[in-house]
Amino acid sequence: MAVERFACGDELPEGCIATALSLTSPKDACRLALVASTFRSAAESDAVWERFLPPDYYDIISRSIDGPDSLDFGSKKDLYLYLCDNPILIDGGTKSFSLEKGSGKKCYMLAARSLQIVWVDTPRHWRWISLPESRFSEVAELLDVCWFDISGKINTNMLSPDTTYGAYLVFTTKTRTCGFENQPAESSVGIAGHERYTHTFYLNPQGGRRQYRYQVVPRRLGIFTHHMARILREETEDAPKGCRPKQRSDGWMEIELGEFFVKRGQEAEVEISLTEVKGGDRKAGLIIEGIDIRPKE
Repeated sequence: MAVERFACGDELPEGCIATALSLTSPKDACRLALVASTFRSAAESDAVWERFLPPDYYDIISRSIDGPDSLDFGSKKDLYLYLCDNPILIDGGTKSFSLEKGSGKKCYMLAARSLQIVWVDTPRHWRWISLPESRFSEVAELLDVCWFDISGKINTNMLSPDTTYGAYLVFTTKTRTCGFENQPAESSVGIAGHERYTHTFYLNPQGGRRQYRYQVVPRRLGIFTHHMARILREETEDAPKGCRPKQRSDGWMEIELGEFFVKRGQEAEVEISLTEVKGGDRKAGLIIEGIDIRPKE
């Protein structure tokens, strides 16, 4: 009986249990809270959930556009869960911040306003609009370009160490979207000065649409020689499933641009770029919300 009681935590001080739980993960702490009442009480304590929050969490929430008082919760667990489910806008609304629920690792989205978009200040190429479904006050609508070029940066010291991150373009499309059906876009993601992850994909939701090329070739028919139109059709393969945009739970679409690893103690710029400048086709109809940067599963 004594062994069973010890295993359930009945013989351990709550402070010791809280310290042990804080060395696990949020997911494990919630599971262990189901074991016994002592675990449950310790798992609710601020001492545990303070450890699950990032060390600089107060500095981050102090940059909220609504002010830190808007995030004054009764417990650290409530704050943690809120940040998991409700990204907050920081730095004047140019970024959003949230936590990955299972691990507590940091997630950011760089708003379109914080990105470098070629021709974005030329009204006939791009325009800024507001959409109620966006977390940001403005998103960028592509009107008409041949040279599609978007890039962004984030410092590794803003992110969780010893973590592999993915960068994702978050966007939606209008009814009439053109220019992305046949020519793949190219992305590049990596630490400045180091090897970069490069990737090609199609930005239209169906992946690479079949492409048709037509060529006129000479043909001899009977005693007459003339040019007949022979259709030579070349079909490009559909893009692999992993290279297609996916629907997000918030209603937007996303496609992975690449990944990178953040080393502990590292301070460097992560450079993210997306281009389609080879096809020369007129491109229109995309609406860019931003670039999402979050831990990979």
